[in-house]
Amino acid sequence: MEHVEYTRLGRSGLSVSRLVLGTMNFGSRTSEEDSGAVMDHAHEHGINFFDTANSYGAQQGEGLTEQILGRWFAQGGGRREKTVLATKVYLPMGDRPNERGLSALHIRRAVDASLKRLQTDYIDLYQMHHIDRDTPWEEIWEAFSVLRQQGKVLYFGSSNFAGWHIALAQEAARSRHFLGLVSEQSIYNLMSRWAELEVLPAARHYGLGVIPWSPLHGGVLSGVLRKQREGLTGRSGSGLWAAAFAEQREAVEAYEKLCAELGEDPAHVGLAWLLAQDGVTGPIVGPRTVEQLDGTLRALEITLDHDTLAKLDKTFPPPAPNGAKPAPEAYAW
Repeated sequence: MEHVEYTRLGRSGLSVSRLVLGTMNFGSRTSEEDSGAVMDHAHEHGINFFDTANSYGAQQGEGLTEQILGRWFAQGGGRREKTVLATKVYLPMGDRPNERGLSALHIRRAVDASLKRLQTDYIDLYQMHHIDRDTPWEEIWEAFSVLRQQGKVLYFGSSNFAGWHIALAQEAARSRHFLGLVSEQSIYNLMSRWAELEVLPAARHYGLGVIPWSPLHGGVLSGVLRKQREGLTGRSGSGLWAAAFAEQREAVEAYEKLCAELGEDPAHVGLAWLLAQDGVTGPIVGPRTVEQLDGTLRALEITLDHDTLAKLDKTFPPPAPNGAKPAPEAYAW
């Protein structure tokens, strides 16, 4: 029943699905029973790449989402073996000063706590949830190398890093003859293309796979105007996503019109656009139900031709300075 494609995660030999199952809703917006059904369904369709974080869940420090995954793995049936498991470290897990960040102490405590919650003895991809400006790279890579030697972590990734941070991390890893990062998880979508300036070029240069989060900009690219007409609401109706929609309402209108001409759902087009970008491993989808997961699979079947990609660039222009060339070449003549 597999429908997905697979690719290597960056320059590594690890094969991952081109759609990444995001679990941030598990335990907060999706019940444990429904979360398990979504994960089972993901495996049925060949999605093997699951992304979580130690900070996900209703209460700080509990790691509720990791616990849900752990209990699901414990049911057996090859669930853990079929999964490329990614989690994260950095955000506060308590109120004390050493319960956050990327110090060697916090990394050691955090990975052991995640392993316990996830009911596994290793993590496939351990990601830094944010840059730690107060901890030297020598300390971070030494702590990570210990985890690799212990067999607790196989690969390392970053999230929310600037291109400069990726370069710093990789050069520090190179000095230790260490593999370094194999992925960067960044906000990236048609409405937020800033990653194209520095993050994507740095990731391609150093061989990192890019994993876009918020691929539909909080739902704004999922057909928000149509949903409003139908009386439906969602995240795009409030907060930062509402502000983004208000600023680019005309562009969103043009986008939904183009999708209608293509005969495709806007959400599927937004994901297909990301899958067409050089260096993108796969976007993170965060379905709350099995039906929503089924819907995302359509994106894998859509091939956007040159004319459609050009129209999307016109609707949501890339941020490269001088426009004529992609970054970083656009910075010089």
